[in-house]
Amino acid sequence: MASRKIACLGAGSLYFPRAIADLVVSTELAGSELVLYDLVKEKARRMMAMGRRLAEVAGTGVNVRVASGLADAVEGADFALASIGGSGAGITPNVYASYYHNADVLISAKYGIQQIIADTGGPGAMMMAFRSIPAYITICREMERRCPNAILFNHSNPMAILCRALRKYSSIKVVGVCHGVQGGIVELARILELPPHELDCVWIGTNHYYWVTRLARQGQDLTPELRRRLAARTAPERAPISAKLSAIYGHRILYTPDDHIVEFYPFLAQMKRGLEDLPAHLAQEAREHFPVTPSALTGPEPVSPEVSRLFFQEYQRLLDATQPHTQVSDTLTGEGIANILGAIASGRRQVCVANLANQGCIPNLPATAEVEVEAVTDSCGLRGLQMGEAPLHLKGLLEKRFAWHEFVADAGVQGDRNLALQALMLDEMAILPDQAEAMLDELLAASRDLLPQFYGKARRVQPQTACGCASAPRSSP
Repeated sequence: MASRKIACLGAGSLYFPRAIADLVVSTELAGSELVLYDLVKEKARRMMAMGRRLAEVAGTGVNVRVASGLADAVEGADFALASIGGSGAGITPNVYASYYHNADVLISAKYGIQQIIADTGGPGAMMMAFRSIPAYITICREMERRCPNAILFNHSNPMAILCRALRKYSSIKVVGVCHGVQGGIVELARILELPPHELDCVWIGTNHYYWVTRLARQGQDLTPELRRRLAARTAPERAPISAKLSAIYGHRILYTPDDHIVEFYPFLAQMKRGLEDLPAHLAQEAREHFPVTPSALTGPEPVSPEVSRLFFQEYQRLLDATQPHTQVSDTLTGEGIANILGAIASGRRQVCVANLANQGCIPNLPATAEVEVEAVTDSCGLRGLQMGEAPLHLKGLLEKRFAWHEFVADAGVQGDRNLALQALMLDEMAILPDQAEAMLDELLAASRDLLPQFYGKARRVQPQTACGCASAPRSSP
């Protein structure tokens, strides 16, 4: 048993019901303290009540409380879990429904870029990062003062950009957690009619975009059988583009939904008639995600008592529906956050999936690149495992994406409009310079109240490195 203090930041996020349900049943974390911090205190209080209910059933002695502030939340913490959406809206069921993210998508569409989700690539993901980065930098500064050896686990999108910004501009150890790889492995197992735990899978990529480079079972190469089965079946309704790309390059895309895959290609800037030119399945998803019309974008409105009442009514229903876990989730078929924290706390070696700085895991990609890899735990944190070299087509695409991550991270921390414009020109969804500049002005203006780094007093923020040299790469957790 290893009692620890775990700060839950943005604790009102609907990521935390499943995370807390996982944490309270861990025998390795028995007796730990979960400290919840959220800007909307009512959400934190309700989440605390849910956490205490689950902890009582689990019987592991985990204590759940609400922090009095950020300093209280992170003071002496061993771990911090963060799920902070870039919407600026505390009373909303999700970031994607907010005025701000709708503005990102609709303004971009006006200039010929039709986005579907807009949380990983394109102008929408860039703006999400710009709105989130100030909060994350504030958190890291507080952690540097109060728990400098703690590990920060980020669950928010755009995952790679946020992790790169925090790794570059703070001394806090940062790990990104997602479930795309795990979902992809489960899907492969279903196609092959095998248990997922029997598959030996190696992949290469960054968050939301990875390709399988090896697939085996008990030493037998399963790639030929996978290709045969994929060729014999109809492409999934949500992933025909992904299926076609996999067939062209001879490597299977591991996380297959087209709504994410297209963000890594220039296709969305080629839809001259907007939704009319999109493949039907993507057009339908875009309508579902962003039903707001441009004329409705008059700016964020104050939350009325009725809107707040209805929100908390639904919010409480979701919390009440959260059931106790009988055991911690594993790291192959789920994010396994309790498994990971428990392993680090107890010094147990556990293989898991993590977003880390590359540092040689994929030798022919940059050391500072944010990649999603297999990693092993020990008492010091997580170390990425060797994944092999990226195939040439993937290497070319990813290197450009990593440069884009760098521009967005730098612009988001420093509030530098020209760096933001450079990012737009480097992105796969690039448009003509004059149009890009006009679009950027509109995007920034729509989020002005959440962008202190662009509209507040300018200050130069230097990257932090292990040796104090701005050009030296920092080691990963």
